[in-house]
Amino acid sequence: MNFQTEIVLRFFDEISRIPRPSKHEEQIRRYLIHFAEQHALPWIVDDAGNVLISKPGTQGQEQRPVVVLQSHIDMVGEKDSSSTHNFLTDPISVYRDGDRLRAHGTTLGADNGIGMAMQLALLSIDTVMHPPLECLFTVDEETGLYGASNLSPDLLRGRTMINLDTEEEGEFCIGCAGGTDTLAEIRFERQVIPEGFFFFRVRISGLQGGHSGEDINKHRANAIKLLAGYLQCVVQQSDLRVACIEGGNLRNAIPREAGALLAVPFADKELVRIVLNHFIVDSEEQFPAETGLCIELESAYEEQSEMLPKSISDGVIRALNACPNGVIAMSRQIADLVETSTNLAAVRSGDDFVRIETSQRSSSETEKHNIAQRVAAVFSAEGATITTGKDYPGWEPNPDSVVLQRSIAAYRRLFGSEPVVKAIHAGLECGVILGKYPDMDIVSLGPTIEGAHSPAESVSISSVERCWQLLLEILNS
Repeated sequence: MNFQTEIVLRFFDEISRIPRPSKHEEQIRRYLIHFAEQHALPWIVDDAGNVLISKPGTQGQEQRPVVVLQSHIDMVGEKDSSSTHNFLTDPISVYRDGDRLRAHGTTLGADNGIGMAMQLALLSIDTVMHPPLECLFTVDEETGLYGASNLSPDLLRGRTMINLDTEEEGEFCIGCAGGTDTLAEIRFERQVIPEGFFFFRVRISGLQGGHSGEDINKHRANAIKLLAGYLQCVVQQSDLRVACIEGGNLRNAIPREAGALLAVPFADKELVRIVLNHFIVDSEEQFPAETGLCIELESAYEEQSEMLPKSISDGVIRALNACPNGVIAMSRQIADLVETSTNLAAVRSGDDFVRIETSQRSSSETEKHNIAQRVAAVFSAEGATITTGKDYPGWEPNPDSVVLQRSIAAYRRLFGSEPVVKAIHAGLECGVILGKYPDMDIVSLGPTIEGAHSPAESVSISSVERCWQLLLEILNS
């Protein structure tokens, strides 16, 4: 590994020590400002909290067009159920595992920390040739592309942009899906459970989870859907009542865990175990790749005296079962590309509410809103109030892009092979930024990251090195 790649990894290590979950980017923003001042580089923070650090072109390159390098500074905060990590205060515990960097029990933050690290390396190294650079660090990408959506339209001078948020080295992304969120809330007054009911907990864990865009077509189980499926089986045979239910965490992550506190008449105490045993066998057959699937049931004596009303309890279970989830349609233009999908992302109950979060993605604006309406209709039928969250546009592919052609040529020179040019089903900030700067020419690239948005996240060190070399080659072409 060359020393420049070591510098990239050193910056990633520094970034990993700074808490930066979405909507809590204050510390990492201060770090970036301090970095700019240390290196005597001009910096700006816009009203949205995005940071722009500029650097003149190196000798002989001063008059070349400005190139924008862009990444986001927030990260997904997901952890194993056994982890005590606090994403607001604790550093990420990074370790090397052969060619990969991983974290102990949490997301790694290579999405998009490695992109940030490459920007910082370029800004700090004076021996690397490059044109004038504008390094844009956006906030709050993971919860809805808010930083890019509120980017000032007169902040950037450059009209060529390299986004550093793609997760497969050797691939250039030139298009992505748009997305929206559909939120449902059911209100109620709790009721006292009659005497003669047996309380129990059921917990689902050990699923792979993953990114709700990139991994949605990999036939991974959704913990909330599994939980709802089991509850439906019990409802069909017993007077099941729900005291509380929870599952999932982030709208752009496939839920890995879910659980509920429940009650049935004492006469059906053994029934819930028998039903569970059959359900586990069926689930393992349906999702053979989920080798870590764990469904646990335990008694919970007298932990709760009030429950959801029977009609609400049944309605929530019906809606969670009926809610569309996963791939809805494949693209008719691009082979193996998901066109439209939806993710049942999270469910939470409180003293007087059950709240469900879902997210929809599509490369078709029409189909994106169609599937959102279908999801809304399912929960509306059970009396839920529906609200719509952040809606962001997709990025229409431009195969004639100048920066794309430069990138392909650079890849051929370096590696003697053809890169993959593709569009993805995940959301990228490129489409939003293009809305602010319609004449921006954009390509996206990055190192190989696996398991993004889950504690299994890892990044290939050798791919970071190749990605770094490629970035330098593109900047000098």
